[in-house]
Amino acid sequence: MAADDCATFGLAPAMRAGGVLADGDYQVHRDFVDFIVDGRPLLFQLSDLDAVSPLAADIPPAIFAHHVKRLLLEAEAPLPGGRCVIYGCPECEGIECGAVTAVIERDGGTEAGAYVWRDFAWQTDEQVDLELNGYHGIGPFRFRAEEYRAALGRLLDGPGPPGTRRRVLLIGARVAVLARLAAALRTIGVGADITQDASGVPPEELRSYGAVAFGRAVEEPQRAAVRAEFDRAGADVAYVDGYAPIIPLLVAQIESALDRVPSRQRRLTRLVAADGEAGVEVTSTCRVRITSYRLDRLYRTHTHEVFDALLQPGRHRISLDNRATRGQSFLVARTTGSVLVARMER
Repeated sequence: MAADDCATFGLAPAMRAGGVLADGDYQVHRDFVDFIVDGRPLLFQLSDLDAVSPLAADIPPAIFAHHVKRLLLEAEAPLPGGRCVIYGCPECEGIECGAVTAVIERDGGTEAGAYVWRDFAWQTDEQVDLELNGYHGIGPFRFRAEEYRAALGRLLDGPGPPGTRRRVLLIGARVAVLARLAAALRTIGVGADITQDASGVPPEELRSYGAVAFGRAVEEPQRAAVRAEFDRAGADVAYVDGYAPIIPLLVAQIESALDRVPSRQRRLTRLVAADGEAGVEVTSTCRVRITSYRLDRLYRTHTHEVFDALLQPGRHRISLDNRATRGQSFLVARTTGSVLVARMER
């Protein structure tokens, strides 16, 4: 590569949305730092990969720093041939589940040379077959040393992994529903507390929350009082109005509210539901799954998987069958990085 062929390198917060899935399984919430290459998340070039970088917010600071030093070539690579894990399994991070790896080296082998990421591959053990499992359309990337070291160095200069506010305050009248919701959130790695009154809570504690979720029975005066307490504390939180007492739906609403990633760095950016159709917009090729949740007249929950396919970048209109449009219906759309929720409009 010529000197002027360098790609830009940056870092940005990213999220792997957790959730309670339609089949009853749980998907763990993970906040991490993603790699931005030439202005776009590198993960987007890997199609529908469900993975996180090693720079996750929930790992101990010492391990986080060691991962950064590996990327800076200040610590030994974890795999033979100078290969480092770029993205790994969001549930266990074990190589056995599969990981995207690449060789990281200095251009020309000198301290003055650019950092190069090359020979990207999918790897499930210590050895890799580039012909069979290589990502032949990705890289090599050559990063200017100053820009690369400055971006990663800021992570080492800080207090440790980037701080996140994965705590939610739940406010509602139905204690049993709140308790089940809190248990589900904790299972996927999101802290949850239940209260009826936020007055008297120390400001520093209120600032530790990322979202406040109101049940449908909470009246506006009570909501206003809670918002006033958070305003006085200077807490920047997202407020969630629960659509219905359906735990997977409420978890999805809260996960969507916790996602503060800029829209240009998301795969799924739009979901609308009206007149028997869903409107979806994605920014890169990815698998989109849409689940319908419906309450019937007896307040029983009906769940249907209504769409599951790979979509190309752009806007899409998806026809829905009657199961997804009757009564009080809500849609949850998921990609590998985010989740959106919409009420079915008539």
